[in-house]
Amino acid sequence: MRTSYSKKHKAAISVLSGLTAALLILTGCSKSEETVYQIPEDRKLIVYTAHKADVYEPIIKEFEERTGIFVELKAGDTLALFDELQQDAPGTFDVMFGGGVENFEECRDYLEPYKVSEIDQIAEQYRTEGDAYTPFSVLPTVFIYNNKLVYPVAAPRTWEELQTDRWKGKIAFADPTKSGSSYTALCTMLQVSDQDEQKTLEDFTGALDGYLSPSSVAVLEEVNAGTRLVGITTEGMARQKILEGADITVIYPTDGTSAIPDATAIVKGAKHMENAKLFLEFTVSSDVQRLVEEAFFRRTVRNDMEEYAAPEQTKLKTIDYDIHWASQEKEKILNTWETLQGRTDEKVD
Repeated sequence: MRTSYSKKHKAAISVLSGLTAALLILTGCSKSEETVYQIPEDRKLIVYTAHKADVYEPIIKEFEERTGIFVELKAGDTLALFDELQQDAPGTFDVMFGGGVENFEECRDYLEPYKVSEIDQIAEQYRTEGDAYTPFSVLPTVFIYNNKLVYPVAAPRTWEELQTDRWKGKIAFADPTKSGSSYTALCTMLQVSDQDEQKTLEDFTGALDGYLSPSSVAVLEEVNAGTRLVGITTEGMARQKILEGADITVIYPTDGTSAIPDATAIVKGAKHMENAKLFLEFTVSSDVQRLVEEAFFRRTVRNDMEEYAAPEQTKLKTIDYDIHWASQEKEKILNTWETLQGRTDEKVD
């Protein structure tokens, strides 16, 4: 299930080895003896993650401390990691941690289904047919704007507004061929729009005026700095940036938005299957889901944590986001997108 666009995203991916085998050299009287201490296979877990370090580090650390399992971690961009999932030999790694559910849907054939023991505590709308993957956190797509440069009454409230000349060259948006959250945002725009898919993509490409933010993190930095006036991001990232002192405001699109989860899954052929199951259980535990809300500023996937119910001002007008369509049409949408990026210097009607 490879996509024609994915190979170009095999950019450098940072490799973080959690705790690797230690090498101890002992020197004897007559000759040197080398003794290698290796971590037993039943105490290992290999995880690929699309999460940022501030999300995966505390979770991996706590998991290791509680279980005594040593995690080898490889972090990178969402689409690059899922490309590796499709190309690597079975058993190369055990768990895919992070990435939009569209990516997991596309790669179902590469995943080992597993039903977590607390499935009844997972909100029904986030469960997946066949338990191919396990939801982790809910990521509403939102707009942000710079408080110093945009008056509240002038800020865009709908997806349609972002496609107009009014915001041409003023929008921060990461490349959806690299950023999973941007692909979700693009599909949200397409599903909200009443006009033809091609026309929507053309109008939005025209509004971007040839510029794409280098990363999802850069979207927030650019809007905060004022190099772009408005941006498209996730609620959690925006809330965290505001807590850090950014002078930006979050807008929940009035014509509707998506609020779908990212996920975690066991890879088919995983060599450390039991440890992988323990990790999935851990990600949806009440302790980790409190981190999701309190430390990562995301929304929990659990249905038994009423203390985190969204206040009135952050309630969403959510659309019935079609995950299957977003997965099945991914290659077509992104191929069209890339073609349009090559025409950004031309007039888009």
